[in-house]
Amino acid sequence: MSFYGGFPEYVPVAERRKQAQKSMEQLKKKNPNIAPVIITGRRITRTWWGKSWCDNLERYSDYANRIGRGRSYVRNGAVVDLQMIQGKISALVQGSASKPYQVHIAIQPLSKDVWEAIIKNCAGKIDSLQELMEGKFPKALSDLFTAKGTGLFPAPKEITLQCSCPDSARMCKHVAAVLYGVGVRLDEDTALFFMLRNVNVEKLISETIIKKSHSLLEKSKARGRRVIDEADISGVFGIEIETETETGPVRHGQESDTKKLAGKRDRQAGN
Repeated sequence: MSFYGGFPEYVPVAERRKQAQKSMEQLKKKNPNIAPVIITGRRITRTWWGKSWCDNLERYSDYANRIGRGRSYVRNGAVVDLQMIQGKISALVQGSASKPYQVHIAIQPLSKDVWEAIIKNCAGKIDSLQELMEGKFPKALSDLFTAKGTGLFPAPKEITLQCSCPDSARMCKHVAAVLYGVGVRLDEDTALFFMLRNVNVEKLISETIIKKSHSLLEKSKARGRRVIDEADISGVFGIEIETETETGPVRHGQESDTKKLAGKRDRQAGN
């Protein structure tokens, strides 16, 4: 293969796909556990979490001019292996060279203060873990999760990028392809996001459900107190308050009068 200025010559898309497929097959022989990024539709990501991950990267000026270079790479199957563990992403990306490039990305843990603030603001607003994972929550929470600097998604200063290719840029197309690949992974398993950011999603869910349960309990108690209060008011002040029964509206304070009339009729019948 010829090189120009230290970089491999341009390789057509069809040839890159062929190289990526060949590399993937060779890697599988050595390691059956490799996990290539495979995109089947027109869109790279489909879910709220996958889309939000990619949108977050694209809106930062540090990445905006370069991350798009990775779209065609990830679409063409160039990310032949992508692994994610707590705070770290490792991948193999087939480029112009004969062997895949090695990409390593480190993500700083979400700060404790930001995480606690998010838990507090989510209280009572999420019904279940499933709804959270499916991205089914109010827009206010969506804005909270994606806010720059105070949301769940990492800023460029929290991300360390490394690639074995000869490109000296902080974000080469191979790194960009891997970052898009992470979005695809989040479509498949949202729990990976919370693992990557090193936070306990179960704490978020338990706190918000407990808050909602307390709120419903307080409302229930309040309704019970209102019923008791109405009966007390009727008895003490002689105020007639209508309530619904199966036989129609009844006025509090009326029941004793009804019993008196019934008793009078029984006495008359006995005479």
